[in-house]
Amino acid sequence: MDLKLTEEQEMVRKMARDFAQKEVAPIAAEMDEKGEVPFENIKKMGQLGLLGLTAPEEYGGGGADTVSYVVALEEIAKACASTAVVMAVQNSLVNYALARFGTEEQKRKYLTPLARGEKIGAYALTEPEAGSDAAAIRTRAVRDGDEYVINGTKHFITNGGFADIVILYATVDPSKGYRGITAFIVEKGTPGFSTGKEENKMGIRATNTCELIFQDCRVPVANRLGDEGQGFKIALSALDAGRIGIGAQAVGIAQAAYEAALEYAKTRVQFGQPIAQLQA
Repeated sequence: MDLKLTEEQEMVRKMARDFAQKEVAPIAAEMDEKGEVPFENIKKMGQLGLLGLTAPEEYGGGGADTVSYVVALEEIAKACASTAVVMAVQNSLVNYALARFGTEEQKRKYLTPLARGEKIGAYALTEPEAGSDAAAIRTRAVRDGDEYVINGTKHFITNGGFADIVILYATVDPSKGYRGITAFIVEKGTPGFSTGKEENKMGIRATNTCELIFQDCRVPVANRLGDEGQGFKIALSALDAGRIGIGAQAVGIAQAAYEAALEYAKTRVQFGQPIAQLQA
């Protein structure tokens, strides 16, 4: 088995590496310390196609394979974990769900601007009583004619404070457990949808993580993603795709930590020589 990257995969990696080292890395520590989102670099990621790398080309994406996505995400994570999180959520959780389960109209309206980097997405599943136990969500969606009325609160939502498009999970029938969970596409500015508390995290502070509040938020039936009761399947499918991105980010962060430690060991002198020469 040949494990070498293809020419196209190498090109994607080089593009991501050049951008990460020239634009992302120089401001990463400052942005993290201040807890500020590097919006200019997020915009540049969109222009480079990194926010829609795996989305189908017909909807403005790059149509790249999984390996290309992984090596690009590794390079971004190596420079800034926060910036990588934005890229991962957009590709793995939001774009993926729309590309696989969206109607043609939904793909044209929502996936296209996301894939082009013109819009930012968020994935709203976690609640105070539901995270790993996704079937326990309490956010409720009640059908009212050609709309759903949604009430509930989501916690710890990445990109939540600045996302233009949110993939929201709610239950249409709590008695059905996970079979009642349904997915919806909610646009920023929809009446009844607001942001709440922003988390003050220990790390990965240069990306926004906050509470989303839905109070009698009316969402058109046309914005239901998939069928009623299909939300649990959509959520888990997107999370499976997301785990690939998590692995890539972990590798990138580990590479950066290793290289920083190695450089320090070469330059830190004790007992008259670099500590790299001092065997334990």
